[in-house]
Amino acid sequence: MSFTKINIYYGGRGLIEDPTIYVLNKMAEVLKELRVEVKRYNIFEDKNAIATLPSTLKDADGVILATTVEWFGIGGYMQQFLDMCWLYADKQELSSKYMLPVVMATTYGERDAELNLVKAWETLGGIPITGLVAYVENLEEFEQNESYTQIIEKKVETLYRSISQKTQSLPTSNLAVKTSLLKTRTIELTPQESEQLSKFVSDESYVKQQKEDIEELSAMFKQMLSSSVSGENETAEENYSNGGNNSGNRQGAAAGKKDSANEKDQNDDKTFHAAGREQSIDAAEDVLVGKFIKNYRPDSDFTASYAIIISDKDLILHLEATPEHVKAFYAATDEADVILRTTTQVLDKILEGKNTFQKGFMAGEISAKGNFKTLRMLDSIFPFSER
Repeated sequence: MSFTKINIYYGGRGLIEDPTIYVLNKMAEVLKELRVEVKRYNIFEDKNAIATLPSTLKDADGVILATTVEWFGIGGYMQQFLDMCWLYADKQELSSKYMLPVVMATTYGERDAELNLVKAWETLGGIPITGLVAYVENLEEFEQNESYTQIIEKKVETLYRSISQKTQSLPTSNLAVKTSLLKTRTIELTPQESEQLSKFVSDESYVKQQKEDIEELSAMFKQMLSSSVSGENETAEENYSNGGNNSGNRQGAAAGKKDSANEKDQNDDKTFHAAGREQSIDAAEDVLVGKFIKNYRPDSDFTASYAIIISDKDLILHLEATPEHVKAFYAATDEADVILRTTTQVLDKILEGKNTFQKGFMAGEISAKGNFKTLRMLDSIFPFSER
């Protein structure tokens, strides 16, 4: 025999003189007498993880939303919890959840607060029942009033009967408005994905890292834009000033090609000295290793490891960069500071200077996992596009 489960979400500040706490304690006593499993969540204690609280709704048969009106409205904690329910809760699960609103007020506004809770729960798709509301001027007198205690007990019993008998409610316009007008401006996620996302949102270190990455992205795009504009201006000036020296330029280019060929001959020995290979590779892959070694530009304060998964070749190219040198080799593992996945075609464009790692990542041609700042350094230490 499975027990009925009721979750209590308390949105007050946890003050000793808060009348809502007294009411909730009395409700919990009655529910336990009815053999109901009660779980209470004090939102003020879980304020750093409010985004994960909606996941606790899925195991409950009924819900009590309790808050205190101290000056205006339902209060910040309860509002945040309802916001997270709208963003991350499984709406299909909520459609069968009964909710009893409990609002105690030390000032004017308990009826308005109850109405807000009811409207919010209806919009989420749940089933609200008539709430328990009161204005409490003197807590001691309120606690000692037997009539008030009986009202509280009867209200709890009403919630229990509604859940046990699966009491139906008449349709409301709130649900129709939600279906036709209210749309969350987010990507469509499964309940499992929403729950996972709520965990990320509540993780302060993850959120901080994401903000830093966004700032770095913005700075990178600004730099790319300014470099593009200045590069166009420099090219125009150079073409204008060297308009009559085309023949000289051609001679210089020919000499440059000759020097490049000599340099290639001198570096042929580097091309085929990629250490630690665990897979058989052909000459093309060996040349790929050589290009990374040849075009390495070390940074005096930078050390990192990269694993580039070449999906169409089923190979993993490793790059270990230090201030002194770089090691390039193939291995069966993908353990590294940054892991990238791409194809031979995309990689060839980068090696030819027609693309960069950052542009490939932004275009979705490269997927990456790891520190974004370390990923950005790839184009600095391997400046293929500057050739």
